Amino acid sequence: MRNHSADLEIERERDGDIAILRPRGEIDLGRAPALRAALMDAVRLRPGRLVVDLQYVSYMDSSGVATFVEALQQMRAVHGRLVLCGLQPKVRSIFEIARLDMVFTIVDDTARARAV
Repeated sequence: MRNHSADLEIERERDGDIAILRPRGEIDLGRAPALRAALMDAVRLRPGRLVVDLQYVSYMDSSGVATFVEALQQMRAVHGRLVLCGLQPKVRSIFEIARLDMVFTIVDDTARARAV
């Protein structure tokens, strides 16, 4: 299933107790609401693990990071786990600068995200 909202395409997949989102494009103030909606929809399904594959996200600003912080809190509230994977160097650096790489579970790819 694909969702085109504010030029942010988000592919959704469910594999047992794992929900996977694959956004494509840039995540900025204009596109963060579409990401938030997709994340909150996934959280409502109460997966054991919510994996967000960011390999096709070339840019993210602070609004995108804030959206992920909210999703992390929501997943913890339902006793689930949020795992980010496939971060491109520019996107990873945003998490590192904010020291959020110490808060989020960040792995290389979806295979590892399914296993952690």
